Amino acid sequence: MVQTHQGFARWDDAAARWGAAHTTGPAESVLRVVTQLGSTPVVIVFCIGVSIVEYRRLPTRAVPAFLATVAVSQLIVTNLIKVAVGREQPNVARLVSTSGFSFPSGHTASSAAAYAAIALVVGRRRGRRTKALLAGAAGGITVAVAMSRVLLGAHWLTDVLAGVALGWACFALSSIACGGRLLHFGAPVEQASAVLSTESAPADTPVRATSRNRP
Repeated sequence: MVQTHQGFARWDDAAARWGAAHTTGPAESVLRVVTQLGSTPVVIVFCIGVSIVEYRRLPTRAVPAFLATVAVSQLIVTNLIKVAVGREQPNVARLVSTSGFSFPSGHTASSAAAYAAIALVVGRRRGRRTKALLAGAAGGITVAVAMSRVLLGAHWLTDVLAGVALGWACFALSSIACGGRLLHFGAPVEQASAVLSTESAPADTPVRATSRNRP
């Protein structure tokens, strides 16, 4: 879509110009605050804070390891794709300073991955309502950050859409590898192996009589 200007890319220029024309006054101030929720320093601070709190609540070293894996993996993949695609940033009125290539949005990918991981970690051993609220909050923050990047002229619409998809993909793969809330790397494989071992075990054989059970 990016290279051929088809699909969502057809709306890139219109979305950027609409944001440049309507993001003024109080709206700009709010968006500047919202967009910082996807910045690397803020995400790192949140991950460290959650790691400390959750380690005290349910002690396990897997929490900081999981959050670090999600954050680092999306950062590496995002920057590799930026270099591979090499897309220039929007040429409309830019209200925040940016650097590097545009596709995908690093702020959006970072918020999508990190806040979803935080919601998973904080939701352990809590009720369904709490888990739903955490998931909704994570999704809401991601959407807000994505919108702020477009409205502030920092990214094209397709940049943030790709950022959301990439961030959630990194989170999903990391959480699947760790067995979801089990937070144990390789847990799905171990569980599958245990099930296969049980199903392939030979049928029980009669127990031989011993001196204790002979008549």
